[in-house]
Parts: sequence; C-alpha cells; structure tokens
Amino acid sequence: MKKAAPSTSAEPATKRHKPNGSSETATDKVDAAGSEDYVALFKADRKATAKSILDFDFKKKRVRVLSDAKEIAEGKAGVLYWMSRDVRVQDNWALLFAQKLALKNDLPLHVCFNLVPKFLDATIRHFKFLLKGLEEVADECRKLNIQFHLLRGVAASNVPAFVKKHNIGGVVCDFSPLRVPMQWVDGVQKALPMEVPLCQVDAHNIVPVWVTSDKLEYAARTIRNKVNNNLPTYLTPFPPVVKHPFAASFDADPINWTKVVDTLEVDRSVDAVDWATPGYVGAVGTLQSFVERRLAKFSGKRNDPTQNALSNLAPWFHFGHISVQRAILAVKKYGKRHGDSVAAFCEEAIVRRELSDNFCFHNANYDNLAGAYEWARKTLNDHRKDKRTWCYTRQELEAAETHDDLWNAAQLQMVREAKMHGFLRMYWAKKILEWTRTPEEALETAIYLNDRYSLDGRDPNGYVGCMWSIAGIHDQGWKERDIFGKIRYMNYDGCKRKFDVNAFVMRYGGKVHKRK
Repeated sequence: MKKAAPSTSAEPATKRHKPNGSSETATDKVDAAGSEDYVALFKADRKATAKSILDFDFKKKRVRVLSDAKEIAEGKAGVLYWMSRDVRVQDNWALLFAQKLALKNDLPLHVCFNLVPKFLDATIRHFKFLLKGLEEVADECRKLNIQFHLLRGVAASNVPAFVKKHNIGGVVCDFSPLRVPMQWVDGVQKALPMEVPLCQVDAHNIVPVWVTSDKLEYAARTIRNKVNNNLPTYLTPFPPVVKHPFAASFDADPINWTKVVDTLEVDRSVDAVDWATPGYVGAVGTLQSFVERRLAKFSGKRNDPTQNALSNLAPWFHFGHISVQRAILAVKKYGKRHGDSVAAFCEEAIVRRELSDNFCFHNANYDNLAGAYEWARKTLNDHRKDKRTWCYTRQELEAAETHDDLWNAAQLQMVREAKMHGFLRMYWAKKILEWTRTPEEALETAIYLNDRYSLDGRDPNGYVGCMWSIAGIHDQGWKERDIFGKIRYMNYDGCKRKFDVNAFVMRYGGKVHKRK
C-alpha cells in the first residue's frame, strides 16, 4: 500500500467618478498588464526554494484527513485536487500537497472545479471574475501536464462520480470556514468510495485555522500572539508546482467559457468592473503597484478614503487568485524602508483576516445576531423600540437615496466599483443599524448589499465586518446611546474630522435626498 501523507472602477479613470481613492486608477491598471517583473520574480523565488514539493519541508499540520481511509490503494489511476476557495496554480498549498501525493505514488494529477449556477447573492459581476481566473488556471494546468476539469452542478454528486469513473486514488480539497462550502465538503466526504482518502488543506490562511486555535477567539488581542508565534513555522517561501511527469490516460473535456457564462442562473444587472483584472497575473500587478506606489503611505493614510493608500487586493484574496502569504512575503521585504506600513499591513492581512476565519469556523451563527456576544444582544434588544428619526427600506438604501450624502457616496462607490473603502464600510454599516427598523433587518441588509455588489462579498471578512459594526463582534461596550445601546457609534462629524468628506462626496456624486 502506498501511503497518502496525513495530517476570500466600473468606470475608467477618465470619466467623472475617478476612482483614485480606494480603487485602482488608470495608471495603476497598467501594472496588471505589465506585471512581468513580479511574475518572473516570484517564479524565480519558487525555483530557488526547491526543485519541487518533494524537496520541500511541507508542514503536515496544514493538512487534516477527513476520511477513514488514510492511504492511496494500489491500482489507482490518479490524484484529484478539488479546487474551490483557492483558484490559482502556484503558491497554493493544497495543489502542492496534491502534487506531492501524485509524485509519491507515480500517478497523474487532475484538478477540478465544481461550478454551481447560483451561489448566495453573487451576481454576474462575481461569476465573471471567478471564471476569468479559472480560465487562467486551466491554461496553466495544461502547460504543466495537469488535466483541468470544470464540473457543473452538485459537488456531492459530481466529485464522487468523477472519482469513481476515473479510478481516482485520493482527493485533496482546500478549506473555507463558511457553512455552504463546508456542507459541500461534508457531502463529498460521505459519497466518496470508502477506500479513497479525502485530505483538506488550509491554503488560504498563513497559519492553518485549526493550528492557530481550537476555540472561538474573543478579539484580535486574544489571537494575535497565537498567530504571530506560528509565523516562523508557516510563513515560508513556496516551492513550485512543476510540470507533472505522469500523463493522464484521458484528456479533460474542452471548455467553452462563453457558453459557461451564458448558462449561469444569476442576476446580470450587476455587471463586471474594469479596474480589476481577474486572475493571478492581474493580482500580481495589483500587488506590484501597491508595493511600489502605495505601501509608503499605507500606515498614515489608509483610513482616509480620499487617498489612494490601500492594497486593493481584497477581490483577489477572496477568490484565491493570489496567496495572502505571497503578498506578505513581498511586502515584508520593505520592512526597513516602510516599517510602520509593513507592520500595519501584516496586522490587517494576517491577524485580522485569520481572526475572521476563526470566527466563522467556530461560530455557526457568524452572519446573524445569535452569533453576537451576550452583552451585544442584550443592549440591542434593550434599545429595539427606540425611535428612529430616519427609517429607510432596503430599496432606498440600495439606490443611495438617504439624507446623508457621505453614506450615499459610499454606497455608489460600492455599486460602481465593486468595493468600498474599509473605513467607510464601518460607517456605512453602522448607519444601516441606525436607519432600519430592527438590528436583525440592519444586519441582513448590510450583508445583502455587501454580498451583492462587493467583489469580496460572501467572505469571512465581510461577515465579521458587518457583525463588528452592527453587533459588536471583536469589540467592547461603549457609552450607551439610543438605538445603538453600547455598540460603538460613528457619525458624520467624526468623519469630517478625519478626512475631506466633501471631496469624497463630489467624487462619487453623493446627494442629499429629501422625502417628498
């Protein structure tokens, strides 16, 4: 028996609403097309790290075996990586582990992605971004002698059927803490042949979520040391996914990507944006422009929506088109030159992001008030019947038709550019709490709007961001006031003290709307 190793601008910059605050500008877009330097740099880095995954000290704790079967049986015809959250070839611990198993067992390597025609509140905007990344993955797999298969429908049926039909010996999947992807994995695990091992690899977090903590962490201060103490072990360079030496006995079915888009059962009224180029190469271009142009001011200006100081990497992180670990390795090289900015970026991209995964993994109610702390539920309930000076419907909020021109401008930014500046997203969500009938309605509305328009919607960071703003997750009680109770409060005047509100409002055409 051969052993299987155990163990998240709709308009160009020349138009009126120039996205030079939190989004890429036309100048930055050039980097997505001209990012060959960093693509080549990262390729050279992988080559210098190891010849292949077989020559690399792979950390087995990145993997957990979900099946009773632990070994790949004799006579099998391949290893399958079922890709889901991490849509990339290189810098992907799950694909690297799958290649490790295939090489150890002298077997061909296959990659599949199971596409569902509808997913939560995702629109054609999100699916186009995903599919362009998958098209790039398919091309790269072909060059590496790895067959890429696009499955469509129910994963619990499709993946086991593929395994049985093609005599696959072992399956590797990546990790998401969200309930629907976890249900997919559970369904596949139950339907796989008993002799086929299913291994899950956390390829999204730098420190695997099950290594960081075995419980729900209360706040950043309780998880920070647990994450940082593990970085010397897990924050390593990547070896390459190499051209696979064992050819499959059959070819993957050809994919007509245009027809795939046409078959989706999604809302097509929210279309793609042009500032964000999907896929690994586009992600590397955005990373390069951040390091070279925006990192220097990240520490001091990242909370100012009128400044172009953010990484803008959230869409590519969400879809797994680039590894957060790769971004951290690139940014940390500038530690001596931009120490404060590097530290701030690492805090947000590592500690805060991995805190979000911890919350969703250990709290089944990560997207509703049942998942809030007891103090927060009590204070919101105590103020449930407080008078609302303003009360808006979901339709009014979606259309950016409130009395607050700053809030309207932030909503318009999200609708047009598929992203909202992080500081304003907090203000935006808290105002939804203030302007809706109940805390439950506020949370549902904030999540709906974020998931519908933001490219990084349906993500642990998004759920935790809404829960922090509306339900006090990872926060503390503050001075009690109407509607909010002890939930942290934000207001228009506070924003005016932090940045030029008028400049932001003018950029996106936010207006004060008065009810007739």
